[in-house]
Amino acid sequence: MNHDHTPQPRPLVAPCRPLSPTEPLTWLALGWRDLRAAPLQSLFFGALVVLASVAVSAGAWLTGGFWVLVGLLSAFVFAGPVLAIGFYTVSQTLEEGRPASMGESWRRMRRSLAGTALFANLLLVVALLWARAATMVHVFFPQTSEATLLDFATYLGVGSAVGAFFCLVIFVVSAFSLPMLHDRDVDAVTAALSSINAVLRNKPAMVVWAAIIVATVAIGFATALIGLAVALPLIAYATWHGYRRTVDASAWPGRGDADR
Repeated sequence: MNHDHTPQPRPLVAPCRPLSPTEPLTWLALGWRDLRAAPLQSLFFGALVVLASVAVSAGAWLTGGFWVLVGLLSAFVFAGPVLAIGFYTVSQTLEEGRPASMGESWRRMRRSLAGTALFANLLLVVALLWARAATMVHVFFPQTSEATLLDFATYLGVGSAVGAFFCLVIFVVSAFSLPMLHDRDVDAVTAALSSINAVLRNKPAMVVWAAIIVATVAIGFATALIGLAVALPLIAYATWHGYRRTVDASAWPGRGDADR
């Protein structure tokens, strides 16, 4: 009897499960459970992000004023998904029934460092495109003292539309890709395509999820960035559970399989 041991090619895109519109609320509940199970690790990673945000914000204010600060805060859209990697390690460890620790988190983060760095570079390219688009939007800024309210509304409307477009791109591409890169031995392109596929096939649920993220991060900013120490762990843990409950990445080996 002949046995064909030729490895089967992996799909270009991981399949996804259909989600109900209220599914993100389950992710949020699971994220809160993880935050309560590992409060020290959660607050440690959250505090690092807050301190970095405060330092960057202070530097922007002192060197360029309000508009530079606004520009850097908008860059949080790009940095946020990458900053969440440390939190994914906590949820992954707890999911395996093991106690979370800082040492275990650092060890797991090193596994996906290369893939995360490549994805961060992809986000940097999008950020540069956004910065270029933002400079072009200034052509709509009224240049005369006789500008009307409609002129200013046009400028704000165009600027908001451009910003919303880039935020949408980042959200669709990174919704599930970074957890997948951390969890599985997969390339950045496949992870990004899998995220796009999952988002487009579950639009109502992902609209709810986007609204939850915006509201939670807004609360963090409204508390002078201090609230981000809790908001970021909560959203990151929920994102991990959202990935695990949505994307079927079983066709790719796990990052830690070689260690077992």
